[in-house]
Amino acid sequence: MELDTRIVDVTRVAKVVQGGRRFAFRALIVVGDQRGRVGVGLGKARTVQDAIRKATERARNNMRKIEMIGSTIPHEVLYKFGSAKVLLKPASPGTGVIAGGGVRAVLEAAGIKDILTKALGSSNILNNTYATYYGLLQLKNIEEEAKARQKSLAHVQPFWMRSHVQDEEQPNA
Repeated sequence: MELDTRIVDVTRVAKVVQGGRRFAFRALIVVGDQRGRVGVGLGKARTVQDAIRKATERARNNMRKIEMIGSTIPHEVLYKFGSAKVLLKPASPGTGVIAGGGVRAVLEAAGIKDILTKALGSSNILNNTYATYYGLLQLKNIEEEAKARQKSLAHVQPFWMRSHVQDEEQPNA
């Protein structure tokens, strides 16, 4: 199984000790299979290579399945992590990934090809990446949601899919 591994951020961090500062590196990695599974990992070590290795290992262990409809998400979601808020909106086929930074890395690793996003609040790359990841985990399956609401599948699908379903339901006059 080939995984898409993306290095989102590598930062030098410092710990203040008695003799001065001790420097280390923090790496933020996103791993996905481009078919609806994605994971985010954070690793810290004295060398960049060790930090990346730790983060990749943690990202692989944190991989979760997300709900998708075709190449987009089933519904809009707004998720807050720290002071960063990320809004994820489904988009019709051909739109592309309208996102930047850590948000784009998570979405592309998951295999989402059509989505609109907006990072609100903080521009912190770490918090925006985690807000996107946890926001994707909040997505609901449309079949289960339709059953829970006692509605037809056409009522809970994204807007561009509704017209096709409604056309099929109505008999030709």
